[in-house]
Parts: sequence; C-alpha cells; structure tokens
Amino acid sequence: MSSVKKCVILSRPYKCNVALVGGQEDGGHDGCSPGFQVKRYQLLFSGSFQKGQALVQVEFDDCAGNEDVQFEVSDPSFFVDGDLNLVAQQDVLQSQPVLFIHGLSAHAEDTAQVEVTGLPAQSPHTLRDFLGGGQTLPFRSKRSLLIPPVIVTENQRAPFPRKIGKSHVISKEKLGNHIFRLTGPGADQHPKGLFTIDIDTGEVSVSRSLDREAIDSYQLEVSTTDFAGNLIEGPALLVITVIDQNDNRPIFKELSYTGEVLEGSPTGTTVMRMTALDADDPGTDNAVLRYNIVRQSPDKPSPNMFYIDAERGDIVTIISNKLLDRETLPTTTYELEIVAKDMAGSEVGLTGTATATIIITDKNDHAPEFTHTLFEAHVFEGSTGVVVNLTVDDRDDPDTGAWRAIYSIIKGDPTLSFKIQTNPDNNEGMLSVSKPLDYEAKAPHTLLIKVENEDPLVPDVGYGPSSTATVHIRVLDINEGPVFFPDPLVVSRMENIPLGSFVASLNATDPDILQVQSIRYAVLRDPAGWLSVSPVTGAVNTSAPLDRESPYVHDNKYTAVFIATDNGSPPATGTGTLVIHLEDYNDNAPYVVPSIARVCEDAHDMNVAIVGGRDKDLPPNAAPFKIELGKQLGLDKTWKVTRVNSTHSQVMLLHPLKMANYQLPLLITDSGVPPLSNNTEIKVQVCVCKKNKMHCSSGPSHRAGLLVLLATPLLALLCL
Repeated sequence: MSSVKKCVILSRPYKCNVALVGGQEDGGHDGCSPGFQVKRYQLLFSGSFQKGQALVQVEFDDCAGNEDVQFEVSDPSFFVDGDLNLVAQQDVLQSQPVLFIHGLSAHAEDTAQVEVTGLPAQSPHTLRDFLGGGQTLPFRSKRSLLIPPVIVTENQRAPFPRKIGKSHVISKEKLGNHIFRLTGPGADQHPKGLFTIDIDTGEVSVSRSLDREAIDSYQLEVSTTDFAGNLIEGPALLVITVIDQNDNRPIFKELSYTGEVLEGSPTGTTVMRMTALDADDPGTDNAVLRYNIVRQSPDKPSPNMFYIDAERGDIVTIISNKLLDRETLPTTTYELEIVAKDMAGSEVGLTGTATATIIITDKNDHAPEFTHTLFEAHVFEGSTGVVVNLTVDDRDDPDTGAWRAIYSIIKGDPTLSFKIQTNPDNNEGMLSVSKPLDYEAKAPHTLLIKVENEDPLVPDVGYGPSSTATVHIRVLDINEGPVFFPDPLVVSRMENIPLGSFVASLNATDPDILQVQSIRYAVLRDPAGWLSVSPVTGAVNTSAPLDRESPYVHDNKYTAVFIATDNGSPPATGTGTLVIHLEDYNDNAPYVVPSIARVCEDAHDMNVAIVGGRDKDLPPNAAPFKIELGKQLGLDKTWKVTRVNSTHSQVMLLHPLKMANYQLPLLITDSGVPPLSNNTEIKVQVCVCKKNKMHCSSGPSHRAGLLVLLATPLLALLCL
C-alpha cells in the first residue's frame, strides 16, 4: 500500500510519493493510533548539517497529550526537540544513510526511520564494510546491496504481514533481471516464516508478533540472483533488532522471605535483601526496578519500623535500638508487603509483590531470677532422688540459650551428696540426693544454689542477688538395718573337719546409735546345708562335713549369706556374706584314663596305650602318680607298664594276643600323705586290622591274669 512520505531538502520539507516500507501511515483508520503517525522520512544531505539546524519535523501522538514523551536517535549527533524537530547537536559532515528515532511515553512506544540521501560516494573498502560485513567485492562489480539495519517493536498487533524495511541495489545501470532472497534463522530456518522478502522490490516484512524475551535479534542474509538462481549480489547481512516493550512484571525469586534481626540492634541494621527479576530488556527502564514497603503489620510501635533501599532491595531498621526491645514490643514477628515496580518506579511501571517476615530475635539481656529466696525440703535418711524443684523467672525468649537455666551448688555440699539438673520442659531446677544421707551423721543441710543461662549475658547486664537461693533440707530418721563388718567375711578352713567345728564369728552393728537395740542372726542362704549360726552371738559352726570337691564350691570357695534383724519398730534387717576358703585334704583316690584301649593283633608295635592319672584333690595330694600292674600272678609275662612322666605311663604287650577283649588290672597311687591307691582296670581290645579298619570283638572280656594261668600248662604240654 502507498502513502505520502515526508521529505525535506536541507530544512525545507516537501511531499513526495514513495512506497512505505514500514506499513501504511498511522491514522488511516478511525480513532487515534498511538505512536509515529508517519513511520518513514527522507532527508537530503547537501554537504553538511549545521549545529542547531532543524532538519525534519516528525509526527508523534501518544493519544494522551504527548506529556513526558522521550525520543532517542540512533546517531547521537542528532536529537528531537520539543517541537518534534530532528535537530543536529553539532556540525555533521558525514552522516549515516539511515537514522532511527525511538519515541517513548507512558502511553505509547514506537520507532520511525529517516533515510538520508545525497551522501557522497564512499571508498570501496568503506562501502564493502557497510554493506557486506567485510566481504570482498569483485573489482568489476558495478552494483552492490544496501541493507540498512531494521528495528521492530515486539508484541505488534495484527494485521500482518507488516513491512519493516527494504533492501536496495546500488547500480549504475537499470537492473531488471534480479530477484531478492532472504535466508537464515527466522526466514528459511527455525523459527521459519517470521520474515519474508518481496523478490521484486526487496521489501522485508514480519509475518507475526515477535517476543524479545524469546529472541532479541535476528541475523539474516539478503542476496540477489538471476532467474536461473545464479548469485548476482551478496549475501549481505541484515540485522533485525527487536525493541523491548514493558510486557513483563517483576517477579520475586520467592513469594515469602524470612529474616531475623537481633533485639537492640542499632538503627540502620540490614535485615535481609529482597530480589525481584524482570525479563524485559535490562538496558531499558522496562527492567529497572524500584522497591517499596506498602504495608507493615502490626504497625506498632511505629508504622515505619523498617526501610527498604529502593534500588538494592535491602531492608534495614529505622526504629531506635531502645524501642527494638523484644520483651516490650507487641509482637516478635512483623510482616511487610514489598512491591517491586519496573520503569524505575514510575506510575506506569508494572509491579510484583512479595511478603517479608521479620523475626525479632532475643539476646540475653535478662538474668534469670529465683521466685523465692528460700526453698525448704525434707528427705528420709538412706533414700535418694529429687527432693525439691526450684523455680525461676526469665523474661528472655523461651527455649533459647538466653532462657534455658543452668543450676549449680556453690556452697553447703562438701561430700557431694546432692546434684541439681535442669528440667527441659519447664526450666526448673531439680535438686536431688545422689548419695544417701545419714540422720545420725548430720540431720539438717543448707545449700546455696546459683542459676545462670546457657548463653552469656550482654555486657551491660549481670547476675544479681536474685540469681541465688538458699535451700534447707531436713533429714528424717528411719530404723536402719544392722550392718555387717566386714562384708564379706573371708575365712580359711580344712575340708572334712569334724561336725560342730567353729568356722567364723559374725559381727553386725546397728547404725541407729541413738537407739538401744538388740540383734539376732540367722542363716539366709546355705546352698549345701553345711553351716549353723548362733542367733545371739553370731558364731558359725559346721553342721555337715565340708567338701572341697562339692559342686557348691567354686574356685575352692564356699559362699553363705546370713541375715541380722534388730528389734526396732518395725524391725529392720541387714545381710552379710561369709566366704570359706576350703583347704584340700587327701580324701579322693586317683583313677586312670582312658578306660578302653585298642591294638591290632598283628601289630609290630607292642605299645598298647598311654594311660594317665586323675585326682579330684589338689597338689600335693595328687600327682605325681605311680601306675603299675595289678597284683594278680602272671601279668608280668604278657604286660608291661613303663612310666612316661609324673602323670602318665605306657602299657605294652610282651607278645601278641589273639583277637579278643581283655580286662587289664592296674594299681594307681597318688602322692598324698598318707597316699591313696586305687585298684582299677582298663579294657584292652585286640582287633583284626585290614585296610585301615579295625574289626574288634563284641564278646565278653577275658581276665588277663586267668589267660596267663591257662596258657602256662598249655605251653608245658607243647614242650613234651
């Protein structure tokens, strides 16, 4: 579509009919359309532009009176004055071929383009750099592409496509056999179809709305080819820059922030930092944020207890340190509503909101104080446990180190009979008896208790007299049971002493020295039933033989327990232990092990077995043992016993025997005084041995002595 374009020769505007690249002139429809009413202007360069010279008047209407409209020109040598004139700020001897004017107000934002014609011819090097990004042009080239950069505002509304720029061919002769081509991301590459080019005129159009936050610029290539597709000019770089609109609100990183400030902190103490992000162009006011506190809850003692740095978002205290007293404030938690606004905080800026919760934390500025200066308690002697709970007041924050109490006994407990611990549930001091008290030793006890906090107090606060208290403890008398001494009582006695022999004398005393009481004794535990005790004197005697080898004796010690009872009201008892170390007496005959031995009938080795002696008695009533053949006649003709050491002997055959079972009599004697002997037998099995297996007789055993007696006449007959 065609429209009239504003043209000017130096400072004299004129009208010329040209094709608009940026779309139709605004105002072509009913109602006001905010922005530039004419998108394209043309300016004729005639040698230079003079400083202060008004070059062309642009037409901009934000449909709200054009208040506070700001303009920015792509070339800083120019500006737009209050009458909307494009003015040179200095003498301009060389101008860019295209100038862009960006207009912005609270109600509109738009961009216009000014084409400067009549510029002097540039050197091939400069022209090549401007047109082709440093591409080398052939020497014989008579034409080149002019691709001015394009600026497109994001979020444009239909209708589409919209013309946004034009590619030109600089040629010395009319060119009619070329077509324009547009390539690159946004054209024939992803995202495809955003931009198109008129193959005949080189006009570039955008086909739909753009989003700067998705892609902020596009770099495309424009070239010309003949109808056969052969490259004629280019490719040259086309840069399309997407101009930001304020279409993104500030967003806080978190919806709710929490910070803490210590009570009594000086004015200006930083509590926390609020941070919001804006997806708009950070190089524009669209992303310049300003922070503000719009609400404080509660608003006591002052509605302005805190301040937020508008630019950084730091929340600081402005209330005095004396008023910032956790114990006097109506609450320890304050909630602030924070607003972040873009456009540097202007009225038209978009906003985002978050909540800041500020907790006034406690410091230990109050010492704990006992609720009473004197506490009293009583306890029965001999008992332990808690006797009294000490209560304190502390105005600091509960369940903190500034509130939790630590109690200590600083006087009155030289024997360390008491201990005090803190009850974690209520902060009370639990005073308890850790060692049983004795009424007869000391009836009343007076303790001095001190209380402190886990955390140290602030420098200007100290512990006063109220942080100590006195505790009077009265010990009550009870009837205590008799106490044995020594306990245990250890004595040594020989086993097998006669019945009624004296063993020991028990000694129990009554701790109640202020009372006159009698004590009677009795047996409480006597596992073997060997002992008796005199109820009055405590004398212990044997009532059965003492046997060191009894299963009730362990490690030569026999243990019995006795009970002593006084005649108090009610009667009290005590127990004592008697340990009898039993000395050994040679009262156990030795015996031989093993009781069975095996030997092969055709064995070349006549050794039958090594036998050892055993004795329940202790040395010297045991080993060394003497092991020998029994007293039966003729044993020494077939058997032989040889000593190996003090406890073992070797049993041997003097000649082979046939397969059978034989009972071999042995005599074993210990070394006690007097010695004890034992006539015993071992069973010797003479077996048939084949292939490492022994086949033994299961029949009855033969007496070894009888075997010898029968064998003697048989041998005599054989000799006749």
